[in-house]
Amino acid sequence: MNSRSETRSRTTAAASPAAAGRAGPPPLLTPAQARRLVSRTLTALGPLPPSQVDDLLLVTSELVTNAHRHGGGVTSFGIAVGSDRVTVSVADASGEPPRHELHGELRPGGFGWPIVLRLCREVSVDTRPDGKTVHAAVAVDR
Repeated sequence: MNSRSETRSRTTAAASPAAAGRAGPPPLLTPAQARRLVSRTLTALGPLPPSQVDDLLLVTSELVTNAHRHGGGVTSFGIAVGSDRVTVSVADASGEPPRHELHGELRPGGFGWPIVLRLCREVSVDTRPDGKTVHAAVAVDR
């Protein structure tokens, strides 16, 4: 038996019980891995304004970080390219929608979701019994 397949299956199953039967690579596990995938995808599109690339990479980092901090980890990751936008989709195991909480005191954290909302043209959240998927679309000039 191929040990690589066994490792891949265990990794996927650990990330999401619902994903245990799916074939293919495990979901992205870190913000850095997600940023690399987005960077490669954007490079294939041709030149984009640096500010748009920066926005997409920041949104990607924030969504993946939030999935880890608040959603039990990333269960799937996707990127879709449209004529005027690039959409990053991050799923996690929590059915709770993201929240924006104002802090009365200075403390670390809590800025990721407002950053995503500020930088994106459109944000939607699909909830299901086993988790949610956040879709965040950033406008691009192609």
